[in-house]
This record gives sequence, structure tokens and C-alpha cells, in this order.
Amino acid sequence: MMESRRQFLSALAAGSAATLLRARPVLAAEAPPETTTIRLPKIPAACLAPQYIAEELLRAEGFSEIRYVDTDAAHIGRAIGRGEVDFSTANPLDFLEAIDASAPIVVLGGVHVGCYELFARQGIGSITELKGKTVGLKASPPAQLILIAAHVGLDPTKDIRWITPADSPADPLQLFVQGKLDAFLGFAPEPQEVRSHHVGHVIVRTASDRPWSQYFCCVLAGNREFVRKHPVATKRVLRAILKAADLCASEPERVARRVVDSGFSERYDFALEALREIPYDKWREFDAEDTLRFYALRLREAGLIKMPPNRIIEGNTDWRFFNELKRELKA
Repeated sequence: MMESRRQFLSALAAGSAATLLRARPVLAAEAPPETTTIRLPKIPAACLAPQYIAEELLRAEGFSEIRYVDTDAAHIGRAIGRGEVDFSTANPLDFLEAIDASAPIVVLGGVHVGCYELFARQGIGSITELKGKTVGLKASPPAQLILIAAHVGLDPTKDIRWITPADSPADPLQLFVQGKLDAFLGFAPEPQEVRSHHVGHVIVRTASDRPWSQYFCCVLAGNREFVRKHPVATKRVLRAILKAADLCASEPERVARRVVDSGFSERYDFALEALREIPYDKWREFDAEDTLRFYALRLREAGLIKMPPNRIIEGNTDWRFFNELKRELKA
């Protein structure tokens, strides 16, 4: 049976989740949020679990109306820039490409590391062996595959043929499962689904393979005008999502059930496997600015963006809240 919101919030105060509600003196000293309404995207991706199970934590932070807006998973940054949603976590590549296209968004901090996996059929043992091969993408940003390929010297535009939902009426994941593609790049819960079919093997896992494992896989960004007008609300949103990330690490079974019951993922087993594999509790150990600089440099080298990294960091980031919360929520 689905847990009630009251039951879920009560659980946060018990056992290992009790640490998520510490720092009450700081909360008491803060002003209330300037707005009590927050809009988040609704995207069926298990790796975004922190923002999906943060609802009660957001209510505890003073938000009385939390809306979920259907959003294209490949263009979260643009949705924030257009003011369709206020905040979201996403791959930093999405935000960097949106910033380069003049989207008014501000990156606020990192949430978790590594959720991408590149699968290949038997006989392909490395990325370099993808030259001349066909690779499928379902919801993953093409830039992720471009950078992975370019990192080992391939020319992604010439050496690899991509298949996305826009290129074929068939599902690229299913095409890989059926043996019709040479490789497939996915993020949770797509890798869990591929493994359930017992096909292929992983040749890149961003949670463990360098250099990708050294940087955030998902960061939080907000609409620039919202952040400017509502700094207290902004910090409270980030705090709720970071606490929720800790909960994903400490209570994966409970979180997986909540994610499925709330309609953000279809299968409990896939969601639970993803939650257990993604290092949600590592957000204190990584540098969000280093992440943005790394990816911005790689994107610029690949010709995918024009803005230099320093300009992006100076004009489209605000690390104040993230740095404060690292101290406040220190484990």
C-alpha cells in the first residue's frame, strides 16, 4: 500500500534518516521562503529520485504547493530557462548547452555522481572498437556519447552512427536488446532494463570509470529570475534535495517504493537497483565548479558550445548555498 505523506515524513525522523532533519537552529534563524510554490519537472528517470522524494522535505522547508510539470528529459535546461519549471537536477551537459544558447539559468550545486552506462554487444571490448558501429540513445543527451568517444580519439560525427528515437520509430533500447545495434548508452533505469535481458556488457560506467567518475553526473540548476528574487527559497530547495540524496543512500528500499508509487518510475526492481548503484551519499566529496569547468572545456573542444568555461562559471553559477549546506549538513 502506498505510504501516506505523513508516514513518509515520520520515517525521515526515525533511524538513519534522523540525521537528515538536523540543523534546526539554522532553520529557525532563517527567514521563511519568499514564495511557497515550487515547480519541478516530471520525468520518468530513477536517477532523479532525490527531487522526486523531496516533497515532504520541501513542505518542511515551508513550501505548501509543489507542482510537477511534464518536461522533455533531453531539454530540462531549456524548460528552466523558459520559466516552465523553477528547478531541476540534470546532466551538467544539458545545462551547459542551454546556457550557451542564452537560457537564463543558474547552476547551484551537485547532487550525485555517475548514472550513465555504455553497453556493447559481445566482441566489442572498448570504446575505440565502436568506430564504424551503430550506437543507440534513448533519453541520454547525445553530448554525453560525443564526449566519451572524443576522449579516446574518435570523431563522433564520422566514426559512430547514432540512433535516437527521432531517427527510428523503434525504441533504441529494444533494438540493442534484439541485437540490431552494436551499443547503447543509457541512464537509470535504462541500464537496469538492459541487464534484465542478459545481453551485452558494460564498457563505460561513469560511476567508476575515469575521468567521468571524478565529476558530478547530475547538478541542480534554477531559473535565474527565481534565484534572484527568492534566495531563501532557493537555499531551502537545495537543502531539501540534498537531504533527499542522503535518504536515497540510506533508505533505498523505501525511496524506490515511493518513486514507483508516485509515478516517477514503472518498476520497483529497476528503481531499487539504480538507487543501490548510484553513489548518492558522495555529494559532499565533489566540487561542482570543477565539474562545470571540466564539461564546459570538453564541450568547447568538441565544438558543441562557444562560451568559454570561465564566462559560464562567472555568469551562470551561484555556489553560496551549496557551500553553506556542505557545512550545515556535514555528516
